[in-house]
Amino acid sequence: MRLPLVAGNWKMNLDLPKARELVANIRADLPAGPIELAVCPPSIYLFPMAKAIADTDLRLGAQDLYHEPNGAFTGEISANMVRETNATYAIIGHSERRHVIGHHEDDRMINLKVRAAQQAELVPILCVGETLAERQAEQTLDVLTYQLGAGLIGCELAGSALVIAYEPVWAIGTGQVATPEQAQEAHAHIRRELARLNGQAAAVRILYGGSVKPDNAREIMAQSDVDGGLVGGASLKADSFLAIARETLAAKSQ
Repeated sequence: MRLPLVAGNWKMNLDLPKARELVANIRADLPAGPIELAVCPPSIYLFPMAKAIADTDLRLGAQDLYHEPNGAFTGEISANMVRETNATYAIIGHSERRHVIGHHEDDRMINLKVRAAQQAELVPILCVGETLAERQAEQTLDVLTYQLGAGLIGCELAGSALVIAYEPVWAIGTGQVATPEQAQEAHAHIRRELARLNGQAAAVRILYGGSVKPDNAREIMAQSDVDGGLVGGASLKADSFLAIARETLAAKSQ
């Protein structure tokens, strides 16, 4: 059985006192059972959050990194810098970086970042997903095939070295959520593509991300190829984040 993972992507939210309060509230009520929880704060808070979770089973993740090891790249942070914070994970290719922020990251840059993360002994959480127009044009599976193939060129594909997050772009921060059937179809396709690429897909965890909340988590997490969630807004409050974790545990124990 793949160990479920629920990772909280805080995005550009919280100040330092609120971040510390959030982690304190999470660690005070961690669920008992076979599940892994991670928090992914803004990069400036990686070190203080590493200290805040140091004596717990909580994991730390970065929201992004740059693919070069060092150099004149103002404002960027390297994979090795992230690793020095004792982080385990790095989110790569989030839909907001693909479609919203700055120069809009392409699949080549995303691939370089995945490689850099793995070289620094970080586990990349590679995000893939279709836009609303692509779904309406029935291109979802083609988009996932392309993004996976392009994003994973030259990468380690073993389950211990990689996490995939399926994030339908049309469901990010919109309140819309893929149905359990839509999520399972996408996750099963991702797993088939991983098997085609390396034959070890059974061990790779695939997370669902897209307006995950306590009231929809159990149905989605009950799908056989959904291994947890990459949680946005609901990860900013300890009670909702922990409720999603418990719903995930309940779904996987059925």
